[in-house]
Amino acid sequence: MRTLNILQSWGKVLRGHTPMLSIEITRECPLRCPGCYAYGVNHLGGEISLRELSDKRGDDLVHGVLNLVDKHKPLQVSLVGGEPMVRHRELSRILPELCGRGIYTMIVTSGVIPIPAEWMNLPHFTLAVSVDGLPEHHDVRRHPATYERILSNIAGRRVNIHWTITAPMLERTGYIEEYVRFWSAREEVQRIWVSLYSPQRGEQSAERLSPAQRAWLSSELPRLRALYTRLLTPVGYGQALLHPPSSPRECTFSRLSKNYSADLRTHVEPCVLGGDPDCAQCGCSASAAAHWISGIRVAGPLKAGHLLHGSMHIGNMMARLRNTGLPAWLERDRAAHGQKTALVRIATK
Repeated sequence: MRTLNILQSWGKVLRGHTPMLSIEITRECPLRCPGCYAYGVNHLGGEISLRELSDKRGDDLVHGVLNLVDKHKPLQVSLVGGEPMVRHRELSRILPELCGRGIYTMIVTSGVIPIPAEWMNLPHFTLAVSVDGLPEHHDVRRHPATYERILSNIAGRRVNIHWTITAPMLERTGYIEEYVRFWSAREEVQRIWVSLYSPQRGEQSAERLSPAQRAWLSSELPRLRALYTRLLTPVGYGQALLHPPSSPRECTFSRLSKNYSADLRTHVEPCVLGGDPDCAQCGCSASAAAHWISGIRVAGPLKAGHLLHGSMHIGNMMARLRNTGLPAWLERDRAAHGQKTALVRIATK
């Protein structure tokens, strides 16, 4: 399945499409989580914040999301926020349409709002619930999306758990395994994803992990994966978290994705984190997974990343031939360098 998804992504790239599309479908959220990147003052570049945007609802939101999908023809769509479940009525119209087209669709929620049972019958659909630590941390950070409310709202559903590890969670021995053991035992849980807290450049906060903590996690996560099969950390994933891409230009996930905020016009750059992320300390699970996949050897010295970069170049030419404009990664490169993007050479070492 992993290989099939990679090949499908390359097929999208070859045709000049954007394989991954992320949309902040609302500016609203009942939570006030410390360190939340979406509500940071620089998330959208500093001129306007997410809470200041004029977001959409009803038919305008439904048609707006589908228009973006028609424009970019993605393989996967992530619907985030804010708290996307605030727009659950619109989502009940959007999701069947996307899933019916064979598009892999994911909603990332705090679990604060009940989840419609009928969504569980949709093909190609994933619901990810953010649970940041055990109750001693999570219930304080993410109130009112407490453990009690989350467990009530996911009962009888199928979900993935997404966990962002912060520095205070590593101060107690056994904390990491206790978290993984708890959620692995829940029958509703299919997979557990792990991210590390990803700071903005120059940020000084209690959430940031130290180099020693990151190094310890790079070895601890594979150990736990051997004990708890629902923990999604493939071989090499720990090293990908320890050695993230040095810049958005080097980040496969950033280059293959397009991100919109709640007005469905404003772009979130250079990745879903927005602002000025400190790539040297990135712990994003999606970025780490893409970085890990890019390093897989296909034949001899040839890696998956070499094929992907070659596909990007061909996708650029296809987009020009069809006069559909530059793909997301080349728009970003051109903006960053203020000039035409050089051809991508397929390296062999």
